[in-house]
Amino acid sequence: MSSSLASPNSLQSVGSLRYRPALARNRRNQLFTAVATICAAVAVLPLILVLIYVLIKGGSLITLQLLIGLPPAPGLGGGGIGNAILGTIIVTLIASAIAIPVGVGGGIYLAEYSRSGPLARFVRFGTNVLAGVPSIICGVFVYGLIVSTRLFFDQSYSALAGGIALAVLMLPTVIKTTDEALKLVPDELRWGAIGIGASSFVTIVRVTLPAAFSPIATGVVLAIARSAGETAPLIFTALFSPFWPEGVFSPIATMSVLIYNFAIMPYEVQIALAWAASFVLVLMILAANLFARWLSRLAQA
Repeated sequence: MSSSLASPNSLQSVGSLRYRPALARNRRNQLFTAVATICAAVAVLPLILVLIYVLIKGGSLITLQLLIGLPPAPGLGGGGIGNAILGTIIVTLIASAIAIPVGVGGGIYLAEYSRSGPLARFVRFGTNVLAGVPSIICGVFVYGLIVSTRLFFDQSYSALAGGIALAVLMLPTVIKTTDEALKLVPDELRWGAIGIGASSFVTIVRVTLPAAFSPIATGVVLAIARSAGETAPLIFTALFSPFWPEGVFSPIATMSVLIYNFAIMPYEVQIALAWAASFVLVLMILAANLFARWLSRLAQA
């Protein structure tokens, strides 16, 4: 009977575990929790305001004709942004076709073949530096290398040059994501594959890459979403065209450059089209980011 009764010391220790708001440490905890909540809300507020403002200004202008039509002449009504939507897709596909194989291959080299070698350290350092280079510098670089020299079939501005400029911007993200994703693959999977006689190439292709597919795909999608909204590199490389795309070796319209060109015009019609294009571009980037989040959750499942 006496053993079932709680002692005064045990009752006092249980009572000390109860949450007491009046204590100074708990008041400080509440204060800093409120400050952190306010900071988080302030950080998200610009995104919410941008989405709401773009939705108000451009969402009401979305029609089928807008999505499939060509831009009108300056000062005239009607028309659409269909060529810019198609051009953005083409340029982004070109950039992806260049950056994804090179970036994934570079990440595989860093994670599987030379994790701590001098070349690996140099590549990681260069990747970090390239990730911080302003996008306009990449545009000027490709302009001087390809556009001004008319490297491709004596053509200057082209969709291919724009795709190369965006590929340079995508490379750091793809390389770093692939490198970090492959590092998360347990070494036991590699040892098991090598233990049954698989070569390094077969181990990478059949074991480590499938295991890290979702994180790598997430990084690739985020890199594509970032490149799709770039403007400065495309002004120097792809320029703009008011017509439907005529090939990868000709100037091509893109959403970001269309927004820039129309937003600075003194005509209400073109400014309205710029807002509509902004809304469509935001939706495209938002969809890409949601897809990336879905892939990341798939990797965690």
